[in-house]
Amino acid sequence: MTAERKGRRQPGGPSQARGHSTRGRILDSAVKLYLANPSSDVSVAAIATEAGVFPNQVTYYFGSKDSLFIHAAFLALLHDAERVEAIGHSAGSPESFRRNMARTALMLPSMPLVVRALAVGTSRPALAAVVDQHLDLLFRQSGRYLARLLAQRDWEVERPLPVETRTFWSAAFGATLLSQAGVTGSGSDVDLAGTLTVRAGSAGAGR
Repeated sequence: MTAERKGRRQPGGPSQARGHSTRGRILDSAVKLYLANPSSDVSVAAIATEAGVFPNQVTYYFGSKDSLFIHAAFLALLHDAERVEAIGHSAGSPESFRRNMARTALMLPSMPLVVRALAVGTSRPALAAVVDQHLDLLFRQSGRYLARLLAQRDWEVERPLPVETRTFWSAAFGATLLSQAGVTGSGSDVDLAGTLTVRAGSAGAGR
């Protein structure tokens, strides 16, 4: 029994910690390179060099370059979402909140990457679960943020929070896709703010 265990990685041990560190380094490097080159391809070799690892370690930890790209795109969006939340907190009224959230979301550097990631997930059924996992995290994080804000400001929404957040982000992705496709117009031609139903609460409206 002891001899059999000798060469195995123990849960939570140094080998596992190194693995998490290497995986995180690869992911952070991919985010950096994809944001710096949003409209061009980034090679596995370039990511490996940036992360200080061997190219085969990239596929070892992420399975494929496409899988890494999806992870990187959504990680970049989750980081950008923190910026959106800060701007939302600074809004003094539901009207300014809706307007600021819409304008900021359409300007996020990560949005074009996520739209590409959605396309990759659609074309590669094996990666659909990866996309779904990240979308679920985005929607849940957005829902928790909005719930806290509504409670603090005595605001309310006209529909369930999951519907509110999914509708907003789906419209933002769609507007970004149209812009990338070269459709005449700009993000300002899409009433993204109109997808939000945040209003003053009944108690605050009567003051």
